[in-house]
Amino acid sequence: MASDSSPVPVPATTGTVTTAVPARLDRLPWSRWHWMIVIGLGTVWILDGLEVTIVGNVAGRLAEEGSGLDITAAQVTGVAAALYVAGACSGALFFGWLTDRYGRKRLFMVTLVVYLGATAMTALSFESWWFFLFRFLTGFGIGGEYAAINSAIDELIPSLYRGRVDLVVNGSYWLGAIGGALLSVVMLDTDVFPKNLGWRLSFALGVVLGLAVLLVRRHVPESPRWQFIHGRQEDAEELVSSVEERIEREKGEALPPPAGEITVHQRKSIGFGLIARTVFGRYPRRAVLGLSLFIGQAFLYNAVTFGFGTILTTFFDVPTGSTGYYFAVIAAGNFLGPLLLGKLFDTLGRRIMISSTYLLSGVLLFATAWLFDQGSLTATTMTACWCVVLFFASAGASSAYLTVSEVFPMETRAMAIAFFYALGTAAGGISGPLIFADLTSSGVVGDTALAFRIGAALMCAAGLVAAFLAVKAERRSLEDIAEPLSVAKPDPAGSR
Repeated sequence: MASDSSPVPVPATTGTVTTAVPARLDRLPWSRWHWMIVIGLGTVWILDGLEVTIVGNVAGRLAEEGSGLDITAAQVTGVAAALYVAGACSGALFFGWLTDRYGRKRLFMVTLVVYLGATAMTALSFESWWFFLFRFLTGFGIGGEYAAINSAIDELIPSLYRGRVDLVVNGSYWLGAIGGALLSVVMLDTDVFPKNLGWRLSFALGVVLGLAVLLVRRHVPESPRWQFIHGRQEDAEELVSSVEERIEREKGEALPPPAGEITVHQRKSIGFGLIARTVFGRYPRRAVLGLSLFIGQAFLYNAVTFGFGTILTTFFDVPTGSTGYYFAVIAAGNFLGPLLLGKLFDTLGRRIMISSTYLLSGVLLFATAWLFDQGSLTATTMTACWCVVLFFASAGASSAYLTVSEVFPMETRAMAIAFFYALGTAAGGISGPLIFADLTSSGVVGDTALAFRIGAALMCAAGLVAAFLAVKAERRSLEDIAEPLSVAKPDPAGSR
């Protein structure tokens, strides 16, 4: 098994089991059962996109007299945005640890409930401190979703489709962004809703949609990979057998035999010390790769897209109620990137696709910054440039989540996702909105162009790191990419 350094001791065990569950899951053809997984788990990113976009587009309205809140647009796109990301980072770490300890299913239900409650409270905001508090708690729930859901998806989807499915699921965030952008157009129309009501109803709609997702998600099973390592081998075997029977009936033919078995020492939990030694001691190059990818995409997205509406109103005199139309266009470009390029991550491979999407988006963003600084863009052409940049950037950003969820051992998967998401997003996602809010509020074109260039430079740097360090993970089982820490080694004394 390829690794970067010396082996790491295995955790305390509760028994030894030999199973073909991973191979049985990986050899399954695509089926209705897999669609249920994607719909049940992936739809939360639509809610995340809806949340972030609504906040960005209603920033101007919240700052207006009569909105019901004493708050400025800079506070919405700066302080509130940073608190949302800070909450997401904290939630990812907290729930990520719980996900590896107590299972994927239990936690992706809990985190959705946290999100729903905090969003409902945001809609009831009567003071700025209340709005800030529940933006933090909404992010807290969303951060936990990233860790629980990405680990569950990668462990349930066959290796042949894992790359494209992961990218499209993470890219579905932008479907929510399209909905949020268009919804804000209606909700900000004072001929339809009063100033102090429309933005509240926008958040309330997110709660309604979240409840629908909660109902679907009840049918998504626990990860059999998590089950057999945590002493629930019988549950894992029963679940996989039922899925196999369902798929054989659907396809009308018998499944091929699994490729092999794996023997592991079962265990109940794993400590932070072992996780840290695994990530940084056993796989230091993969750690550098994950951190680079997350910092690059986090700064680009959290620094720039949070303030896209402010750019339009500040530099192009676009009315507050019309910014949603423009954002819907760039959101569509963001979704089309993972949708159309996703398959290439499974065919051409991770290294060439991750590096090229990061580098292309960075170069195109540099060009956009130059055109903007020269005064050569209008609101329409600016939107068109962003649409092209984010077509590639979105596929690259989604691949960051794919990368950290598949290149580390299963026992550390959710925590690894949480750690890199939190660290990378804290670096680019908390400082980004704060810096960007100041740059755009100055009203100086050169200041905003500088923010674009910083984001472009970080994307290009991450692309170069990926060109050298990206792991050949396409069409390989998770256990082959990163051997489980609990795997049972052959006894040399007993072999001949």
